[in-house]
Amino acid sequence: MTYAEPLNFLKGSRILITGGTGSLGHALTRILLEKSQAASVIILSRDEFKQYQMQAGIPAEHKKRVRFFLGDVRDGERLRRALHGVDYVIHAAALKHVPAAEYNPFEFIRTNVMGAENVINACLDNGVKKVVALSTDKAASPINLYGATKLCSDKLFVSGNNYSGKKPTRLAVVRYGNVVGSRGSVVPFFLNERKKGVLPITDTRMTRFWITIEQGAWLVFNALREMAGGEIFVPRIPSMNLEELAKTIAPECERREVGIRPGEKLHEVMVHVDDGRSTIAFKTHFVILPQQSLPSWAIKEEDCLARGGKHCPTDFYYGSDNNTEWLKNGELGRMIAALDLPEAREWAEERGIPITT
Repeated sequence: MTYAEPLNFLKGSRILITGGTGSLGHALTRILLEKSQAASVIILSRDEFKQYQMQAGIPAEHKKRVRFFLGDVRDGERLRRALHGVDYVIHAAALKHVPAAEYNPFEFIRTNVMGAENVINACLDNGVKKVVALSTDKAASPINLYGATKLCSDKLFVSGNNYSGKKPTRLAVVRYGNVVGSRGSVVPFFLNERKKGVLPITDTRMTRFWITIEQGAWLVFNALREMAGGEIFVPRIPSMNLEELAKTIAPECERREVGIRPGEKLHEVMVHVDDGRSTIAFKTHFVILPQQSLPSWAIKEEDCLARGGKHCPTDFYYGSDNNTEWLKNGELGRMIAALDLPEAREWAEERGIPITT
């Protein structure tokens, strides 16, 4: 699985993105409009103003290819209507903030779990060809409610293949770590907080996986192309220590340890040790195979091995602390300089790093 592969398989198709006004939705839409011959891109989201802003930013030559539907994944009937005639679905809608989930558990369950069920049912009812659901490293061995809802969502999408019957619908999951520069994430937070002279760090030992929005988008497209149904795709991406992240962004600032927040882990995991025996390794990613029985057309171990995959050791564990690839300061700097954020551009200009947005 490599990035920036041709999107010829999407020619003439209709793609719907739930939660499409978010950071990833913007990247997915831009790539689809610029790099594919998809007939239309449909954005389904709840926020009218974000849709207005996104629509205003679409180049004139592409406006006719994009449609906007107001709707919520909690509303199954709205989803069924929106998915009429759709070929591919990318499910990116979710409530995501760990501390908020601990204090609003019912709301997270309604969106992340019941919303996932609604998406699956609407896709099955409309005969959608392929569905990729976005997941998170927090879904592997979760200790917080957000991670638990995403683990449940992952299992719903994998098991959803059993409900396809004679319909064409195939479902898979893409799981990755922290997206550099996504809304509400630590990089924009540090970029703004540095002006106060102090950066709060939860724990100096903490590590996280890191991926760019662009890489995340291409991972989704490649999963759409390659999937047979039932896979959980996990990219090989670098880790970085949180204190090193803070030093890179603002070496001049004092770093103050404030303690781990409710529901946070010291290190994240993308392949838990209990999934190691069901995981196939490729050069750029891993595929976690379903442990339950699925239809004959779904992903199988022999299919992965025939494509060059290799068995992982039975005790394999892929965590942000035992990663073999670590993000270097210069690489992080280039990632930040590529962000379409005023604070990122200001930071890059101060350091003489070329801006690549």
